[in-house]
Amino acid sequence: MILLRSAMALLLALLLVLLFTSSLPAQHDRERNAVRHIASGDVDKALAELEKAEAASSETHFVRMLAALEVKKTDQAVVHARAALDAGLPFGRLVAGPRDRLAPLYATDQYRQWARQNDSLQLLHGPMLGAISSDSASLWLRTAKKGSVQVRVLDAGSGKLISTSEQVAATEHTDFTAVARLTGLEADHSYRYEIEVDGMQVPVENGQFQTFPQQGIAASFRVGFGGGAGFVPKWEYMWDTVLESRPVAFLMLGDNVYIDDPTHPLTNHYCYNRRQSRPEWRRFTAATGIYSIYDDHDFGLNDCIPGAEIEQPAWKRTVWKTFRQNWVNASYGGGEKQPGCWQDFYIGDVHFILLDGRYYRSRDGDPTMLGPVQKKWLLETLEKSKGTFKVLASPVPWTAGVKPGSKDTWDGYSQEREEIFSFLEARGINGVFLVAADRHRTDLRVTSRPEGYDLYEFESSRLTNRHTHKVIETPGLIWGYNETCSFALMRFDTTAADPTVTFEAITIDGEKVHSHQLKLSQLTHK
Repeated sequence: MILLRSAMALLLALLLVLLFTSSLPAQHDRERNAVRHIASGDVDKALAELEKAEAASSETHFVRMLAALEVKKTDQAVVHARAALDAGLPFGRLVAGPRDRLAPLYATDQYRQWARQNDSLQLLHGPMLGAISSDSASLWLRTAKKGSVQVRVLDAGSGKLISTSEQVAATEHTDFTAVARLTGLEADHSYRYEIEVDGMQVPVENGQFQTFPQQGIAASFRVGFGGGAGFVPKWEYMWDTVLESRPVAFLMLGDNVYIDDPTHPLTNHYCYNRRQSRPEWRRFTAATGIYSIYDDHDFGLNDCIPGAEIEQPAWKRTVWKTFRQNWVNASYGGGEKQPGCWQDFYIGDVHFILLDGRYYRSRDGDPTMLGPVQKKWLLETLEKSKGTFKVLASPVPWTAGVKPGSKDTWDGYSQEREEIFSFLEARGINGVFLVAADRHRTDLRVTSRPEGYDLYEFESSRLTNRHTHKVIETPGLIWGYNETCSFALMRFDTTAADPTVTFEAITIDGEKVHSHQLKLSQLTHK
């Protein structure tokens, strides 16, 4: 009897593990789940999933249109396309495609009529600002068709033309995306910009930005961050709320679009396009420097451990290329030779270091989240850093015990974590604090270090998610918040005699629910 009970307990445990493994779709996203089924060729499962979705929503109709096209029911697809447009879907979503899947729709008289009514449409997605410095910036966008893009930068006050970018091509090879580099700018200065596609100026809402303070010079500025941005239309106004806080940059720290389907480009395309088409997102990214890294749900599957090899699994490089095509970072890991999303940049005298926690994650031998190439880069970057503050950003939390029983956070890579922390102490590196995403809440914790200063961690990852994680009581918990969607804001003032960073947790409705000031003197080896 005892053996039988033990066997039953083991079976129940295995069932629970299977229930919550990487195949479980995240965020209760019916439309995304249905697209996964369409991508794998199972339209019946897709339609069954859509029965649980909001019947009248534009997204439900859009995915029903995809399902109809998959089984060659073009007339039915037209009906759902019309219903999607009537429910508020931007016509640009149909133009963006995926164009191969929508080709039969494009051949219909009804689509041609819609196209004539929208013949002035040139810009489908963007603009998205990024790779900002004290004298330059980059601008990403997606056009409606193959074309040449050029951007003019004007002084925000006088309207004087400052510079004009080189012409860049948006082609089918780039999924009609282009990145224009804006140069010849002044530090800490306000600009506006105009975009031309094939010589025609296109309307842009909120086309303005601020260059960063001069690198190495003390300054005051704001930077936001967060993760957990599942697609929930009623909460997309989060991006307007973040914009109102006026950060010069925003760090997207993973689970940015929730794809959970690395082997099917259709699902990747769908998840990026629906976010990029939202007017709230476009207003936000048009005026804010965006810096992005991925985590499990936008790189692979839940809690994935893809392994140390560059080309295995085979989907790795494809997912990485899709990621590059839809963001505007200055760099992506080690480039084609060593793919990844790690990067670093300065704002004034603050150094931001963003890590890739997925591409090379492995548990073979000594577990590593970073892999040897990225870890070497990280340690060298920390040692050479001139930052007053050094912001070390991870897609998953650093603090021990925040996800009890899981090895997906740095708890699963504790030896590598200790190697990094001990390196800071051995080299006497001051001014480091930690930021992270992954847990669906916003909180602040501190890890005591007997041989060095305490390491503070600011974690936030419920930008627009439905799902919430409870605040876990750990010895270093200072505060936590999970009542509604929120984001993190960091206010830096390195001009102070004792430079400060103030952490704030702000809700989707703009309410500041927590604040904590940290001084550089607290992050200095004695």
